[in-house]
Amino acid sequence: MNMPTNPHWHRSILREVRRAVRAQRERQGLIGQSLYLGTLGMVFVLPVVAATYIGLWIDEKLPGYSVRGTLSGIVAGIFIGALNVYLIVRERR
Repeated sequence: MNMPTNPHWHRSILREVRRAVRAQRERQGLIGQSLYLGTLGMVFVLPVVAATYIGLWIDEKLPGYSVRGTLSGIVAGIFIGALNVYLIVRERR
């Protein structure tokens, strides 16, 4: 059996085989996708909750701050959580 000796053909076949192998490895089931989305949710929510509690604690310790610390904590937590989600999604790509 004679195989084509064209290097371009050989490279394209290797590229397709690698793509198929990678797709097979990265294929996730329903449980894998649920775990990934759950992880993203936790990575977003935990900084928001932690920063909110820190802001609430600051409001209680410093007179005259009423809700500024809590609101600042919420905003900072949303920013940190969104950054965490972005970094995890970018790393997975």
